[in-house]
Amino acid sequence: MLSPSPFPLSILQKCIPNSWKPIESPPNSLHFNNQSLLNTLLSSITTFASQPNFSKAFNNYSLLKTHVPSSSLLIIQAISALLSPRLAPRYGELLHAHIIVLGHQQNPVLVPKLVHLYSSFGHLNEAHLLFEDSSYVGSVCSWNVLISAYLRHGFYWELLCAYKQMVDRGVRPDSFTYTSVFKACGCEFDLGFGRWVHWSMDCRCLRRRRGLYVHNALVSMYVKCGQLNVARSLFEKMPVRDVVSWNSMISGYACKGMWEEAFEMIERMCAENAKVNVVTWNIMARGCLRTGNYKGVLGLIARMRSRGVSLDSVTVLTGLVACSQAGFGKLGKEIHGFAVRGCHDGAENVKNAMITMYSQCKYLKQAYKLFCSMESKSLITWNTMIAGCACLDRLEETTSIFREMLAFSFEPNYVTIVTILSLCARMVNLRHGRELHCYILRRETFVDYLLLNNALVDLYSKSGKILEAQRLFEFMDVKDKVTYTSLIAGYGMQGKGRTSLKLFEEMKAYGIKPDHVTMVAILSACSHSGLVSQGEMLFQNMAGEYQINPRMEHFSCMVELYGRAGLLIQAKQVIMEMPFQPSPAILAILLVACRINGNILIGEWAADYLLQLRPEKLEFYGLIANMYSNASSWSKLAKVTTLMKALCMGNDPFYVCADAVYGGYVAVPLAFDSFEEYTGAVELQFTVYVTFQWELFGKTLITVLVNHGVEHVGASSQYGASQQQ
Repeated sequence: MLSPSPFPLSILQKCIPNSWKPIESPPNSLHFNNQSLLNTLLSSITTFASQPNFSKAFNNYSLLKTHVPSSSLLIIQAISALLSPRLAPRYGELLHAHIIVLGHQQNPVLVPKLVHLYSSFGHLNEAHLLFEDSSYVGSVCSWNVLISAYLRHGFYWELLCAYKQMVDRGVRPDSFTYTSVFKACGCEFDLGFGRWVHWSMDCRCLRRRRGLYVHNALVSMYVKCGQLNVARSLFEKMPVRDVVSWNSMISGYACKGMWEEAFEMIERMCAENAKVNVVTWNIMARGCLRTGNYKGVLGLIARMRSRGVSLDSVTVLTGLVACSQAGFGKLGKEIHGFAVRGCHDGAENVKNAMITMYSQCKYLKQAYKLFCSMESKSLITWNTMIAGCACLDRLEETTSIFREMLAFSFEPNYVTIVTILSLCARMVNLRHGRELHCYILRRETFVDYLLLNNALVDLYSKSGKILEAQRLFEFMDVKDKVTYTSLIAGYGMQGKGRTSLKLFEEMKAYGIKPDHVTMVAILSACSHSGLVSQGEMLFQNMAGEYQINPRMEHFSCMVELYGRAGLLIQAKQVIMEMPFQPSPAILAILLVACRINGNILIGEWAADYLLQLRPEKLEFYGLIANMYSNASSWSKLAKVTTLMKALCMGNDPFYVCADAVYGGYVAVPLAFDSFEEYTGAVELQFTVYVTFQWELFGKTLITVLVNHGVEHVGASSQYGASQQQ
């Protein structure tokens, strides 16, 4: 939305100083009758305005105005020099009023200058009004001034409307107009309007001096709108290309993850002697970052260094973000060191990225040390440090930094409060959450803010204070899917699944479309309340009615739903029919359900599958042992207990120490039918093999004795005869 001007045109005339009133006949001064002296005075006005030293510039203008008539070309030139974008709004107001009094409001030189001046203040309504009131709406240059102002301030829709008005009035666009319009279409992703302009464009603009800029803007527009084939076709037809042309195509391929084509363009650049600069590499790196290819980002940075490309702060920032997302703490430290050596660590956004990287890689001490070393901290920096502590669930450190922030007279914004409230909800810390709630109520700026209200509803729901969450929910004027999802989950945890279903139906009635998180909440609510048929119906309608493809967490909810209801065959069927491999967590859910319902057969199936995936996890053996204990299957319990003790003694997390008699380390892979299958799955070099038969879960297990540098190895005699090879 366009920002209003603080000084409407109707009152500008009241702002004119008396010394600037026009005079009928200037006094005759022999000293200033010399044209060269007048030109020198005009030159000084231009110089002072460009420095900028507007105080001296206006003093000299007042002197010039007293010795030449108002209609003089010197006055027009002097005012034009004073209409600088760096002029303060107050002086712009005075100067505009002076122009109106002098009668120059329709001057073809001053009107574009005034439009540009008002747009530099951000008052685009006034700029457009000035332009409409002038008699030069038929000039393409005047339209270009207005269009460039819209482009500069990001008012792309207004720019396209201005272009449409321009064409409707019969004004022929030029190369500058087309360049701006194509840039706006790319930023707005308005492919239809861009195509219409492209097809109606005067092709002579592509062959003129600025044709390269038009071509680049056109290619960039099609790239941003996802039309890579059209962009490539236009690119190949360009008579001349510069680095911007190449970078546009490389950016398009990188953002789509088409790395082969992107690197092909780089090789072509080198072959055609086009300069592959750091911007080109940064575009590739950002494309990798956008597609989640974090290793690719770091690989590109390594390749840049090997080719001798000078890295800049954008490269450092991209690398730090990649390390943060992937958890590459050591590589992040290396990038930090490079930034210090290359003097790229001074910018605030780079330091904030370093704090985020260290926090997300669990180096909180380094993050806090870097934070404390910053001489000046902005609100963004404080929020970054608070978010870093919050992502590690360090509540005490988070609240301590928040209090320190308040002590330094920094006023938190909604990002600060939402971050801490979300942490309180995760940690179920109601005391700190209520303190923040009181803090919000004492400040009117935070009242009725949707994100804050959602965070509060989530806090009270997860803390078991469902009535307080409901009360907040009812007082909210605006609600979204996050609001409903939090309350649905809260009632679900309380075992009030039918209330959750009512909220879900109310949400749909208000036209709010559920997402995958909402579906997890409502399925979990059905599970906790034993609403099997309702849960089945919701799960079956996910893909059709709600256009949500079930994820692992949705299948987990269904396994839990059937498990709680004792329908273990259906729960097993859900796992078997999943379109992807089950996670250990979903198998553990089934295993717990089998323990509760005493179904050893399905439990052993789940246990076998579980230990194929994670044979080193001690807690899974505990679940199996509990199942046998509940079923009073003592012989199998003893075997599992022996394995658990052996696992606790082992040094290697992927092997079970099953023989302590001779001091050897015996690995027991629990889920392979043959030794060949095991050695094919795990590529290891073995020195000694000991085999024996052991029936558990209906499998023949192979015991492998691995050389860990122990001189004496062997197998316990209690397992029967062993054969050494």
